[in-house]
Amino acid sequence: MSEKDKDQQKAKGGEAKGGDKAHGADKRDPAGAEKAAARAAAKAGKKGGEDEGGEKPKKAAKPAGPKVPARVKERYTKEVVPALMKERSYPNVMAVPRLRKVVVNMGVGEATQNIKLLDTAIDELGRITGQRPAMRRSRKSIAAFRLRQGMPIAATVTLRGDRMYEFVDRLFNVALPRVRDFRGVPTNSFDGRGNYTLGLKDQLIFPEVDYAKVDKMRGMNVTFVTSARTDEESKLLLQHLGMPFRHQEGR
Repeated sequence: MSEKDKDQQKAKGGEAKGGDKAHGADKRDPAGAEKAAARAAAKAGKKGGEDEGGEKPKKAAKPAGPKVPARVKERYTKEVVPALMKERSYPNVMAVPRLRKVVVNMGVGEATQNIKLLDTAIDELGRITGQRPAMRRSRKSIAAFRLRQGMPIAATVTLRGDRMYEFVDRLFNVALPRVRDFRGVPTNSFDGRGNYTLGLKDQLIFPEVDYAKVDKMRGMNVTFVTSARTDEESKLLLQHLGMPFRHQEGR
């Protein structure tokens, strides 16, 4: 037998032995072979999906509904501005007075003795306005009131934009009519520069406050800051927006 024939027989014997080993491994662990084949198929499918689409498929976003504008804001644009331009003969729309901001302030003097009362006031004011209030601290020390400089004594919220108009709508149409023996708001609370401050005695006139969780009546001040130059223009603006002014001061 030549050397070539011997080499060929050795190569065939090695291949047969390798095939027997692989076959034996498959027989010993058939579950492992199946798992390996499943992983390979999953990788191939993932690569194919990315190649076909170019990018991974994204979840479809939920369609957002149309945003409903505040009623008072819509009324100001469509009714109040034309009415004021006709009554006061303003040269253009930009000269018509408008609401710049509404500031709601709730003082809590008892917080000097019990700080938890201020936390309750902040929570109630946040429910009323729909915005997180800011805590205010004293600017100076007053010994008669046991007050030191820097102590937290009040909570305040500044409203602008749509949230401001929504609060004004709820105040004029829901909260003020719930005041006991309500005959209108006073007309002498203007500051001479077109701003109006309204004082409320308790927070229960707002339906957002839970009566069962109220531990004490707390009043608040609501300041309407306008772009009007005079008190007369500011009063006219607030009247058109729906502020229920008192007609007869003597009664």
